[in-house]
Amino acid sequence: MGIGKELLILGLMCMLGKCFSDCPRGFGSVLGKCVDINECDEDGCGNNTMCFNTNGSYYCQCESGFRDAKGQVNFTEDSGQCQDVNECLEERGICGHGASCSNQIGRYYCTCLFGFINSSRSTKGCIDIDECEQANICGEKGTCKNTDGSYLCECPEGFTNYGNERTLCSELDCDDFSAASGPTQSLGGLANILSMMRHSCLSLSNPNATFDERLNGDALLERILTATDAILSPGHVDSSEGVSALLSTLENSIMLIGPQLKKNLTRMGTNETDAEIVVQRGDIRPTGPIHLTNDNATLDTDWETATGTGKYPGFALAALLSYKNLKSSGERSFEELKGLEKDGVDPSIRIYSRVVSVLVSNPSTQHLRRSVNITLRHVEDTDASLEVSYICAYWNEREAWSTDGCYQQSSNASHTVCTCEHLSSFAVLMALYPMEHPFALQMVSRIGLIISVVCLTLCILTFKFCRSIQGTRTTIHLHLCVCLLLADIIFLAGISRTEPVGGCRFVAAMLHYFFLGVFAWMLLEGVQLYRMVVLVFNANIRPLYLIVIGYGMPLVVVVVSAIIRPNSYGTDKHCWLSVEDGLIWSFFGPVCLIIIINVLFFIITVWKLAQKFTSLNPDLSTLHKIKAFTVTAIAQMCILGLMWVFGALLFEKSRTAEVAAYIFTILNSLQGALLFFMHCLLSKQVRDEYAHFLSCICTPQKKRYSDLSSTNPSSSQSQASKSAQHTGESQI
Repeated sequence: MGIGKELLILGLMCMLGKCFSDCPRGFGSVLGKCVDINECDEDGCGNNTMCFNTNGSYYCQCESGFRDAKGQVNFTEDSGQCQDVNECLEERGICGHGASCSNQIGRYYCTCLFGFINSSRSTKGCIDIDECEQANICGEKGTCKNTDGSYLCECPEGFTNYGNERTLCSELDCDDFSAASGPTQSLGGLANILSMMRHSCLSLSNPNATFDERLNGDALLERILTATDAILSPGHVDSSEGVSALLSTLENSIMLIGPQLKKNLTRMGTNETDAEIVVQRGDIRPTGPIHLTNDNATLDTDWETATGTGKYPGFALAALLSYKNLKSSGERSFEELKGLEKDGVDPSIRIYSRVVSVLVSNPSTQHLRRSVNITLRHVEDTDASLEVSYICAYWNEREAWSTDGCYQQSSNASHTVCTCEHLSSFAVLMALYPMEHPFALQMVSRIGLIISVVCLTLCILTFKFCRSIQGTRTTIHLHLCVCLLLADIIFLAGISRTEPVGGCRFVAAMLHYFFLGVFAWMLLEGVQLYRMVVLVFNANIRPLYLIVIGYGMPLVVVVVSAIIRPNSYGTDKHCWLSVEDGLIWSFFGPVCLIIIINVLFFIITVWKLAQKFTSLNPDLSTLHKIKAFTVTAIAQMCILGLMWVFGALLFEKSRTAEVAAYIFTILNSLQGALLFFMHCLLSKQVRDEYAHFLSCICTPQKKRYSDLSSTNPSSSQSQASKSAQHTGESQI
């Protein structure tokens, strides 16, 4: 009911309005009069428009920077819409010469290009800057030529801007690449590098040189690194002078090549070198950190260090160059390393990382304001210990390693971080302190070797003068003991005397020869036992053949080894064969081969003996003697072979080496006593000879005559029978 009443009232009001209002569209009745309605008060045009009221109506226009979508100038809200006008596209050159246009909603703005400046006096807005008005913008010797929005520098002969027209002219000293006598001549590839770099330097410093005459930086860098491979591939540079010449040449080359590289960061590697070079160009000095890395080293520094405090040449560079196989030989390279003694003992020093060169464009790198950090990877993973310490060193102008201004920041098994106050070529050196053997071990070695020498001397005298045991086998034992006696005497007197170097090498060669001789005679004993069992008749070997094989075979091995690797005889610790370059296998190789051959001989011998023992009519006396000979020969081989098994373990860097040292020392010291026990004391014939000899010394002369006269015929026959028995055994 309420809703119907409201609708009735609304209808009556409309009828009254129609009946009583005669105002046209756009006008409204005010106190019975028609008055214009201002549509603009109601914001009837929308965004980015201007509204204009008219008598009884209105119209819209777009604001400056906008245009109606249909191209109309006047429109109403229902018939038009304003859109932004991109003046930068529709009006080319709207900002004038030397300026760039940037569009925004409803407007645009102009910015002067690099090399131009805004001037209120110019109707065009931006005018060219004459950079040549700045003092020495091209350097003291360069000539500046202004261009529209830029400039270029022209360099006289002897100066260059490395192909960068807006870089100041820097003086080039091409004499740095002149091939002089000395190390350059001995390193043939180095002369080629110097020739290439001198040609490039002269081309850069010649303003009339064409572009074709100049190699680009990347191609030149590749050629230089390839030429370096030719120097290092055949082997290590063998002199300190050669190391200095190569390092200096490549450092100068990188400083000349760096500004010519196209990219800001260049990495290039070959078989022998790795190079990483970063370059920044511009009118403003670069800032921020520098981080260069490769497989062998890492450099951490900053651009402030790379540019220095001197005049900025328009570019800055930093480079990390790693040499994979560059080592300086000779102890003279380490002579400036002082203060490394520990408990009065000087360590042996070796290069334990790749050699790396660090370069920056800063010409003053001897005293840097900020230290640089260089992380170097070790050649092998080894923890620092009481016997091992790591040293950060650089290659100085005196052609030697030095530690001045370089400190070890931290170190682990694989890397060492060095902090240095100057730049050069760096490496990690390992100081290896000799591990002192315990006093007990030294005493066991000396006392045991003295006992061994005495026992071997008794063996030699026994084998030489005991007539009842003379034969091929005794001859073999005689010379085996001679070789072992001489080896023990040399070992006792000279194994630790590493100075002078020539004497140490001679001692090592003699030990090599006589220890090989011991195994050569042991091989002949195996051959003799084999012949005794297999051939039975004519089993003896002529003494001349024994001498030729027993002493000739070791001599051939030693002579060949000395010719191939003469410097590997003698080490920093002992006068023995070097382990590093594999010469030790010239001893272990023949020893292993002889042991294998002897094992085969002994297996065949035992097998044949077993067959003969089971035969119908075995000669038990002879077979038992051969059996005894075989057992002693096998025991002898086990003693000598087992000793050198532990000798091989001495070269392991572990706790095993200490245990092996005790066992090796004990076996080495007592082998003479063991040979005396097996070949002399266990032999009944030898014991009888000893008893007879002692009886001759201890029994009074008168008693011996009476005993001789009272000897009955049966006793004489017994002695004759015994002598015949001994003679038969000696033939075996």
